Amino acid sequence: TASQFLDIWKHFDSDGNGYIEGKELENFFKELEMARRGAGVDPTNPTFREKMKEFMQKFDKNKDGRIGMSELAQILPTEENFLLCFRQFVSSSAEFMAAWRRYDTDRSGYIEANELKGFLSDLLEKANRHYDEQKLQEYTQTILKMFDLNGDGKLGLSEMARLLPVQENFLLNFQGVKLTSEQFNAIFTYYDKDGNGYIDEQELDALLRDN
Repeated sequence: TASQFLDIWKHFDSDGNGYIEGKELENFFKELEMARRGAGVDPTNPTFREKMKEFMQKFDKNKDGRIGMSELAQILPTEENFLLCFRQFVSSSAEFMAAWRRYDTDRSGYIEANELKGFLSDLLEKANRHYDEQKLQEYTQTILKMFDLNGDGKLGLSEMARLLPVQENFLLNFQGVKLTSEQFNAIFTYYDKDGNGYIDEQELDALLRDN
């Protein structure tokens, strides 16, 4: 279930940075191998390392040497898999931005719990999944627990974007990019055409197209 998936994620993502990496990744693969074989494994064994390498080649879709939540969803498919369900509905960055604008109804820059509930309701209907009000509430809270990194009870753009397939996630393009404050201000000013201190939908669309 989604709750079990979340428990597994939290167990292995011990530093809470949104990825299973380094020692966490080794521990995850070790337990996965133990579950498969029903016996202990030796992480120092060259065969273990080779199998782990093959595993990463298969599931580390963006080749960054770690497992993200959407990648884990491919490894541990669930009966109520929000991530794979989401991909049927939103499969690209452009569709993601369209969904974001549609469900951020108050234009706050966040999707609050009630807006998320509407999003999940539409998502489940499109995927022909049956649900009742109690389940919908449970799903909403589970998604918040999975993606609300700062615990403010709502999803920001970068948090929501973690639902995207990794190879389609335009926000990953900005990882590791370091800008000086002058460079950041210059880019912001360039796209904030009306100079109101905000990047609105049309200005954001222009930025994404250029990106």
